[in-house]
Amino acid sequence: MKLQHLFLLVGVVAIAALAVGVYHASSAPLPEGFPSPTPPGQIEIKQYPGYRRATYRYQGELSQAANQSFYPLYQHISANEISMTAPVETRYPSSTLDENSRLNASGEAQVSFLYRNSQIYPDQVAENIEVEDIPPMTVVSVGLQGGYSYQSYQESLQRLKDWLTDHPQYQVIGQPRRFFYDGPYTPDGIKRSEIQIPIQF
Repeated sequence: MKLQHLFLLVGVVAIAALAVGVYHASSAPLPEGFPSPTPPGQIEIKQYPGYRRATYRYQGELSQAANQSFYPLYQHISANEISMTAPVETRYPSSTLDENSRLNASGEAQVSFLYRNSQIYPDQVAENIEVEDIPPMTVVSVGLQGGYSYQSYQESLQRLKDWLTDHPQYQVIGQPRRFFYDGPYTPDGIKRSEIQIPIQF
């Protein structure tokens, strides 16, 4: 095979992989009643309805929480023939809100797949999965576009902490979390996520 033909074949495969990744990212619906993702760089207050989620508890380096938790959660929805939704939710320890959190990037995180609605309930639940109903909540959220690094979580969390300092009428009432909207085959440059902190007035 000529070298230029090889390059052409590699290029076609890369474009196909990009198209498949973008399709899967855009084809997974939000849970019913969920607001649209926060635009990149913006901070806004958002209201979420109650929802049902399947959760896997991960212990270790927080930067690996979502990746390491994906397979057991995927097994759960596959075994129960439950459709995938976006986003995937990762809740980080409340200690990551502390000033010294950058010095300790390990602990327990809870990673969840969200059901399309609260009428769905699995026929079987593995011991390492917890199914739970979450009440409505208010959050302050910052939108991101780009790779899903733990550093981007820390930097965006600091933006939210600064916002809360400027808006002392709001109180933190829960763990910070990250919503991951796009799959692993989506190029880093167009991946969407948001960092959120549950609040009350």
